[in-house]
Amino acid sequence: MNTKQLKIFFVILCITGFQACKRSNHKEGNQSVVSSSIKKLETYCNPLDIDYTYMVYNSSRNLSYRSGADPAVIEFKGEYYMFVTRSFGYWHSKDLVNWKFIKPQQWFFEGCNAPTAFNYKDSLVYFAGDPAGYGSILYTEDPKSGKWTPTPSISKNIQDSELFIDDDGKTYLYWGSSNLHPIRVKMLNKDDRFLETGVKKELINLVEAEHGWERFGENNFHPRLKEGYMEGASMTKHNGKYYLQYAAPGTQFNVYADGAYIGDTPLGPFKYMKNNPMSFKPGGFTNGAGHGITVKQTNGQYWHFATMALASNAQWERRLCMFPTYFDDEGLMYSTTDYGDYPRYVPNHPTKAGQHNGWMLLSYNGNVTVSTSLKQVMKFTSNNDEVEVDELPMEKNSNGDITAKVLTDENPKTFWVAEANDNKQWIRIEMKHPEKIHALQLNFHDHKTGIYTRVEGLKHRFSIDVSEDGENWETIVDRSKSNIDAPNAYIELDAPVRAKYVRYNNVEVPGANFAMSEFRVFGLGFGKAPDGVTGFNIARETDRRDATFSWNAVQGAQGYNIRWGIAPDKLYQSWLVYDKTEHFMRCLDRDTPYYFTIEAFNENGISERSEILFIE
Repeated sequence: MNTKQLKIFFVILCITGFQACKRSNHKEGNQSVVSSSIKKLETYCNPLDIDYTYMVYNSSRNLSYRSGADPAVIEFKGEYYMFVTRSFGYWHSKDLVNWKFIKPQQWFFEGCNAPTAFNYKDSLVYFAGDPAGYGSILYTEDPKSGKWTPTPSISKNIQDSELFIDDDGKTYLYWGSSNLHPIRVKMLNKDDRFLETGVKKELINLVEAEHGWERFGENNFHPRLKEGYMEGASMTKHNGKYYLQYAAPGTQFNVYADGAYIGDTPLGPFKYMKNNPMSFKPGGFTNGAGHGITVKQTNGQYWHFATMALASNAQWERRLCMFPTYFDDEGLMYSTTDYGDYPRYVPNHPTKAGQHNGWMLLSYNGNVTVSTSLKQVMKFTSNNDEVEVDELPMEKNSNGDITAKVLTDENPKTFWVAEANDNKQWIRIEMKHPEKIHALQLNFHDHKTGIYTRVEGLKHRFSIDVSEDGENWETIVDRSKSNIDAPNAYIELDAPVRAKYVRYNNVEVPGANFAMSEFRVFGLGFGKAPDGVTGFNIARETDRRDATFSWNAVQGAQGYNIRWGIAPDKLYQSWLVYDKTEHFMRCLDRDTPYYFTIEAFNENGISERSEILFIE
């Protein structure tokens, strides 16, 4: 590959492969991929609805599960490409919502880890490494074709790498994945096979003693290990400033997040951003928003794609999320993650792209009955090496129907497994009140599927009915003959329907047994949003990285959303909790004063926020 060729290529850096996001929809029939005939969605929902790949690297332990992590998303000639860890290929999209998988003609045998992407003058160069960390350049002018040309290996012992080419053509490789070593950078010569120029520098490391959110463990606590992992470097240039992003403290935890340091040059020096973390989602249904990449949409809007923890079958079982990202008047970078697993406006919305659209969760703690039950499991990840697993006893209601509370508990680690995988299996939810349903999300569970790599032709076939009285049913979704593979199917209805009961009818899903972790129903109730929260109290502990919260219960509230930030108009962080009137967090920066507020929510809407409190 000569200099002239390189100059017409676009750059991506990866140690892994990414998966296609096929957006499921209402009554889609036999379509196997997203096409223009599918209804144009107005919303999307995290975790992203894509056909995640089954992982190969735990096959020796007979652990079969899908995963998607460490996303690298780039805009190229007005369209988008997404690469994900060990996915044996990548995805293409025109709108950041509907994704189609591209199977390349040659790839790494076990996939590759931790991708990153960079668009250099609307041409394509792909830097990739096998799981051992040896890097090569693969390049193409036509990523849709799946044809790539390799160059000789140019680097070794590289994990979680990021390739960045500045406007002047100077090229930088950032990397690091360690609980000891820092993020580093080396300069490469893009005009000579990306060989190293000799410039190499250590940049940033974790400072857990000052930054609570960098501490290792679930909820930033581990009984023995204190050092978090710094990994997933990514670089964004905005208004002449360089934003070096990094992930901490561990991909399997609810507090996995991305922070940023800001510099005036790609080599630094870099200064810690005072509103960190810039992408953080510790509460709610699916948690985590770390090890991501920030991509600029063609309309100028930024988006942060990141990794969410599922960690049910294995610690490395993960999903993907997407949040709108901004730069404020101080040049501080932040993502909007509040109500981050509720429906959000699609990226092409003219004024509210990525914002929560107001649809609430209707199914929370609804009464669930099921056709059969092989097992129901409750899991909890307390730290890196201790996972609590409880198999729940079978329970029946007064009518003799088998119940399954795990399907509406807003916990992705709990799941139910049917005795078979056929059209005799069903799930029925009775909501607390009649509601106006706008959308549904089906989070299927992998139970001993026996699949250990990328497999094409998988499909989820089912139908969904609704009823107001539990006797008379109307079909609102028919995918009984669909060829769409949708392990986290998000279905936006053509028009809302009024119902109190929702029934899933299985036809066929991957695996020997039909299994699901959560059946979520979104829309609006016909009642009132809850009143505002009173009695909001905050106490920063002796360890100022920690804080205790309490408040008075609000009648009719499902849960509460705590917001905080470094200024009254910079409340960029949030933590959503259900059925609680107290909370303890360990994610604050030691030397930073904060402003806090809280709101209540239920199926009818969100309350007014409480008075903002300043805590020194």
